[in-house]
Amino acid sequence: MNARCTALRLKRKQCLRSFLSLLVLSLLLLVPVKFNHVLEPTGPPDAPGPLPTHPIDCSAIYDMDPVEVGKSLIIRRKKEMEYPDESLTNLTKGCASFLDIRRYDDACVSEEERDFPLAYSLVVHKNAWMVERLIRATYSPNNIYCIHYDQKSSPEFAAAMEGLAGCVPNVFIASKRESVVYASISRLRADLNCLSDLLASAVNWRYVINLCGQDFPLRSNMELVAELKKLKGGNMLESSRPTDYKRQRFTYHHELKDANFEYQKIPVKTEQEKTPPPHGIEMFVGNAYFVLSREFVAHMEASPVARDFLSWSEDTYSPDEHFWATLVRVPGVPGEVPRSQPDITDLMSKTRLVKWHYLEESLYPPCTGEHVRSVCIYGAAEMRWLLDYGHWFANKFDPKVDPVLVQCVEEKLREKQRLLHSRTQRCRTGLPMTGAEKG
Repeated sequence: MNARCTALRLKRKQCLRSFLSLLVLSLLLLVPVKFNHVLEPTGPPDAPGPLPTHPIDCSAIYDMDPVEVGKSLIIRRKKEMEYPDESLTNLTKGCASFLDIRRYDDACVSEEERDFPLAYSLVVHKNAWMVERLIRATYSPNNIYCIHYDQKSSPEFAAAMEGLAGCVPNVFIASKRESVVYASISRLRADLNCLSDLLASAVNWRYVINLCGQDFPLRSNMELVAELKKLKGGNMLESSRPTDYKRQRFTYHHELKDANFEYQKIPVKTEQEKTPPPHGIEMFVGNAYFVLSREFVAHMEASPVARDFLSWSEDTYSPDEHFWATLVRVPGVPGEVPRSQPDITDLMSKTRLVKWHYLEESLYPPCTGEHVRSVCIYGAAEMRWLLDYGHWFANKFDPKVDPVLVQCVEEKLREKQRLLHSRTQRCRTGLPMTGAEKG
């Protein structure tokens, strides 16, 4: 009887705690002005130095604590001012100070990471600080980073990227840059330009990963190295048989036409049918994002099949969404995915987690941020789902939509990296490569 009473009392206490938490959350949402003094960022919004951090408990956000999630909603409502690109340019005028402030110099490298360098191809065109945060979140001194910024980018953004590459020795600008047109061959060529430069560098990287400016990692560098080792030379990307709708993208000739919305031009389908793909290639589709082995990229660089296929793809719609998905299925390529193997969907490939509006509540929980063109820009309440789902990178992140999420994912990745390094006990501070070393 006593035990039963004790259990009932405990249950009442738990219910009371849950009720109080929900009550506090409701009050936070209804009367945010009373908590403004608690929620101001620690750095002024126009400061060019360390990015402002908000007084938030990221572990509590991960645990979905209602009070802390409520605080994050209040911070989000303030619509944080975006740091101008010029502030990054100004900060990189003093490289020693920039590397110290952003803590590039004290990046720790384990023996496993040192023996398994990674390469990155970043195709970007705006929001310089977000690009810098992406590089910093994936950073290891033995990795190498190629930045391709669009020729149409603003002079301020271009200067910021040049300044970033000038300060961080293992970051460089692509030797050839494209004026990228949405869904055209220029988007694919931007990555190809970086891949060619990365192969020519002195860094013997094992895998290359391509990203855009609103991607963000969900794994620390050490975790990623461990995952990539498991591939044993295989590649990781989406590769599926095309639907009839997707097949039209490459069975008809497309021409660039003026667009009436945010993109100036877009490939438009004509009634002219194309010849079949060269070399008897069987077509597969996926997305533009990949994790490819060095051996595969080197093979493609020298392959007449890949060269002819690229030429054939020039007048197709969004060729980056079939080029890699098809080539990994070509018999005999390094890390080949046999054509007989079932489809590799975007949820099966760990390269990039995207939440589509029309699949929410069926394949994944609702977006807690905002939608743009049917894609979710994540909110802080999705942090646990993002980190636990199993993917290595995700899209889209935007501190203007939710600065708390970006801050907390950064914090969690740093914590994981430190914890893994402390376990190996073989970590030492790695110095960035010199200009000669990065080629």
